[in-house]
Amino acid sequence: MTLGPLMVDVLGLELSETERDILRHPLVGGVILFSRNYESPEQVAALTASIRALRDPHVLIAVDHEGGRVQRFRKGFTRLPPIGALGKHYMQHPQQTLERAETTGWLMAAELRAVGVDFSFAPVLDLDYGVSEIIGDRAFHRDPQAVSAMAKAYIQGMKRAYMPAVGKHFPGHGAVEVDSHLGLPVDSRHFEDMNQADILPFAQLCKQDLAGIMPAHIVYEQSDSLPAGFSPFWLQEILRDRLGFQGAILSDDLSMEGAAIMGDSLARAQAALSAGCDMVLVCNKPESVIQVIDGLKLKDDPIRHMRLVRLHGRHGITRTELFASQQWKEAAKTVLSYAPDPERELDLA
Repeated sequence: MTLGPLMVDVLGLELSETERDILRHPLVGGVILFSRNYESPEQVAALTASIRALRDPHVLIAVDHEGGRVQRFRKGFTRLPPIGALGKHYMQHPQQTLERAETTGWLMAAELRAVGVDFSFAPVLDLDYGVSEIIGDRAFHRDPQAVSAMAKAYIQGMKRAYMPAVGKHFPGHGAVEVDSHLGLPVDSRHFEDMNQADILPFAQLCKQDLAGIMPAHIVYEQSDSLPAGFSPFWLQEILRDRLGFQGAILSDDLSMEGAAIMGDSLARAQAALSAGCDMVLVCNKPESVIQVIDGLKLKDDPIRHMRLVRLHGRHGITRTELFASQQWKEAAKTVLSYAPDPERELDLA
């Protein structure tokens, strides 16, 4: 069975029979897990095993697990700092920071792979302009070259743990104040200004390092009237043709307010796929999943399937093996040595 273009969510700690049926549907190719799906490492490992058992190849299993405010699995996992904590030291200690970035990427990926997760939507490649609360310390740095360098090291760590990297939010979310979960941000900058800044990390990493890219629900009004995730200009002309990206394009969650301009859930899914997305996320509204499955008419696409299959994690390891390794012990010690006080962090919904 091929991997379909829909990534959906599940409600609880284990699958219901209805959810099993949905995950077997040929239009479904992935599932994203949230904090509500997590109780313990043992429980989430059982959940991912039950998901993998439904299909061959199994649907992709993903999570947002960046660190800081965005870490869905907490108890039993190393508390990862926001990647902005790395950027604070980059200009003064670049080599040490790159080593820490690679170690952090490996630790994040290794702990997730040990419970059966294929990939995290990471790293964030946005620039921290100091105006976006939703991005903020989720970004490595303000300087695009610094972001590229740290992200490349972070991705190398992920690769050592056999996890593919999915960069976000193309072509850049850091320069707008509006949170695209709550509204539709509009960025008024000209393309050439963005090309020398926000787009640079994507351009430098998209051919060798990134297996996937997530576009932003933002309108860049000087370039196109559509949000980037629904824009053939951004996804085809720029990302595919000009930058030469050959990996998978995965939409941000279509239930976000930044996507509402495109219509109902089915219209949003159709528009994103038509624009060039290989997979679209339909989350947090179970009725929307049914609407999209019932209404979406789409032919099998071998190229899409090939791009998505490359997002499978490889060479799984058990938690017992991982925690017994000297590599994990040293990595956890390194990450905790530069992490800010986790008690001061707030969860991001």
